[in-house]
Amino acid sequence: MDSHLRVGYGFDIHAFGVGDHIILGGIKIDYKLGINAHSDGDVVIHALVDALLGAAALGDIGLHFPDTEMCWQKCESRLFLKKSVQMLQKKNFSINNADITIIAEAPKLSPYREAIRTNLANDMEIDISQVNVKATTTEKLGFIGRNEGIAATAIVLIQKLAN
Repeated sequence: MDSHLRVGYGFDIHAFGVGDHIILGGIKIDYKLGINAHSDGDVVIHALVDALLGAAALGDIGLHFPDTEMCWQKCESRLFLKKSVQMLQKKNFSINNADITIIAEAPKLSPYREAIRTNLANDMEIDISQVNVKATTTEKLGFIGRNEGIAATAIVLIQKLAN
């Protein structure tokens, strides 16, 4: 029996590296560091994709967009999100809501929150009221606290539509 409501959870983390910006939720944010990653290193979208795929029992981001394939190198992560939404739609799922937490000491993310929400809502083909983005620090604890990297978590609720 297929449950009508399903929850998915995702997590992603990347180390900072050489660069002058980071990408979060498809938004370029000027910063003194870049992200070490195969794609654009967008931890927000990577966590969200894992949450969506997990809720639909469709595996994870590494299964569909492996970092061993050159076609995904330097790829804009919004493509991963759009393709994942299409996979859910083919399985007759709709997205009820998404709640994302970005974990970083810096940069300050409040000026970008609404633009990130807008991108994510557009890419998931849902209303912005169904997307929440928040940010927190680790109070200078651990590698994130030492400003060595950035992480994000995402939780989603999806619904199986009647045939």
